[in-house]
Amino acid sequence: MDHLGTETAFEVLARARALEAIGRDMVHLEIGEPDFDTPPNIIEAAKRALDKGFTHYGPSAGLPEARAAAAEYIARDRGVAVDPDQVVITPGGKPIIFFSALALLDPGDEVIYPNPGFPIYESMIDYIGATRVPVPLEESKGFAFDPDQLESLVSDRTKLVIINSPQNPTGGVLRGEVLRRLAGLAMKHDFYVLSDEIYSQIIYDGAHESIYAIDGMPERTIILDGHSKSYAMTGWRLGFGVMPKPLAQKVAKLMTNSNSCTCSFTQMAGVEALNGPQDSVRAMVEEFRARRDLIVDGLNKIPGFQCHKPSGAFYVFPNIKETGFTSKDMENMLLEKAGVATLSGTSFGANGEGYIRLSYANSQANIKRALDKIAEAL
Repeated sequence: MDHLGTETAFEVLARARALEAIGRDMVHLEIGEPDFDTPPNIIEAAKRALDKGFTHYGPSAGLPEARAAAAEYIARDRGVAVDPDQVVITPGGKPIIFFSALALLDPGDEVIYPNPGFPIYESMIDYIGATRVPVPLEESKGFAFDPDQLESLVSDRTKLVIINSPQNPTGGVLRGEVLRRLAGLAMKHDFYVLSDEIYSQIIYDGAHESIYAIDGMPERTIILDGHSKSYAMTGWRLGFGVMPKPLAQKVAKLMTNSNSCTCSFTQMAGVEALNGPQDSVRAMVEEFRARRDLIVDGLNKIPGFQCHKPSGAFYVFPNIKETGFTSKDMENMLLEKAGVATLSGTSFGANGEGYIRLSYANSQANIKRALDKIAEAL
């Protein structure tokens, strides 16, 4: 149990709530959660499902309707045919990380993963007893990894490479040549790729590109996707994975042993999310774009801050090295002195030192208040 990590965002949220409880004014830029409500058509679909009796156990891999909807969505969006038997529906996206790792990894197997990156990657690698092999994400490359450096890290023990695009915490996006190089390495060295694409619909420049669409990669790729970010459904706990059928059977067995199945009426709401009108997604992304531009411009006016403009997700990851603060000291100072909740870059790995993460999943008015508070505190 000592090998399990955590998500610092929830710890900072608890500290911020405690300060609010004693009367402190606080702007929350720590949590990676859309501040929008779930679209009404999705809520109504859940109500209809309840009325129709979707309140019982379902198959561990997911309801046939939900698996078919996810397969059709991936086929439309990634341009590759997907069989519903390749889909496993899970309560949120994290089980796809956990169950894929349990199904694929033995102690001593090596896992290459992004650093800075989502902290649960490291947590799962450590918990299983596999070996961490972090690949740095470079600000100068738009927070993508260097393909030559990644190739140098591949060994005969490499079993899995984890990628995340658009990326948490940097907002970086992986494109064409980088994905093709990685695909070539995967086929040459016979390893799997876990492609975390949970932010795939929240992209500002060009279209989302998936390694799954490259010839030869569906046989060795696990897509992690879901409903939390794109459809403002974080509290519904609904995600899915797309993977080779033999692996899907193992992941479904892990679902049987852990959760039995994902909530039935929630799955029917997810079908509506994927198949219904997408106007709300487009409107949300346009609002996120405006907030991104606001926070990037504002941070770059603060002495000591240098903020790269992200291409996706809803985070900025400014460089704060010229302020003289460590990442953790900056997080604490902004929380306690400025009343702005942010996350230290080291919450996402050692290579996050010198950066902090701010989520712009908050109103433009609150983002402006936060910028004023940060400038005043510094």
